[in-house]
Amino acid sequence: MVSIIQYGERHFDGTDALWREAFPNGAPWNAARISIAEKLRFQPNLLLVAIEADQVVGSIMAGYDGHRGWISRIAVLQSHRQKGIGEALIQDAERRLASLGCVKINLQVVVSNSAVLGFYRKCGYKVEERVSMSKLLPKR
Repeated sequence: MVSIIQYGERHFDGTDALWREAFPNGAPWNAARISIAEKLRFQPNLLLVAIEADQVVGSIMAGYDGHRGWISRIAVLQSHRQKGIGEALIQDAERRLASLGCVKINLQVVVSNSAVLGFYRKCGYKVEERVSMSKLLPKR
């Protein structure tokens, strides 16, 4: 049985391994050691892990800025996909965001990962006509 719980430091190794599997070509600033440390500074209750037999089998990171919610870094171990874990992670994150007053949640999908669009559609998300832009800031 899988439980969705708030991330704790004891989950780092499992989450790091999960992210390495799920995001093998991830940008350096998205590495677990960086992203998790930063997330724990802001809304740590929105970093969730799916646990089965004391193993991290999934994770999701969410955030709310008072205007919109965001979902990122959702991942499920390949060996545990197609079991409803991703949907459970999204539902828990949505519930937590709604409790903060959030009425709209955004997420982004990298074009090279467009195979997951069907999964997100199944969860109620739709593609919006937007242009996503970003800017790298100088290192602190």
